[in-house]
Amino acid sequence: QVQLVESGGGSEQAGGSLRLSCATSGITGRKYWVGWFRQAPGKEREGIAAIYRWTGSTLYTDSVKGRFTISQDNAKDTVYLQMHSLKPEDTAIYYCASETSPLLPLVPSRYKSWGQGTQVSVSS
Repeated sequence: QVQLVESGGGSEQAGGSLRLSCATSGITGRKYWVGWFRQAPGKEREGIAAIYRWTGSTLYTDSVKGRFTISQDNAKDTVYLQMHSLKPEDTAIYYCASETSPLLPLVPSRYKSWGQGTQVSVSS
């Protein structure tokens, strides 16, 4: 079955950087999307970046454009989220998810397969 495992979360000061990894398994081929999502306490889960693994096409939500970069390593079946210029408002649990045809790749409800999440905490 499809499995996604996130890693790389932790604590960082504002202005710092972190790189999250999402290792995928159980998926045949690369014609699917992987999205990164986050959920802060008391807030709804939001989509922040997504990549179509077949073409490498990417999408970002406005709040992370220019600061976060989603990328992939096809040999490792791993998708990364490089985060720079971190802000306290980036504090959240970060999840990756996969879906063949989400239609709206930044909408959480469009994804069925999810990882367990990794905590990112940014202090001012």
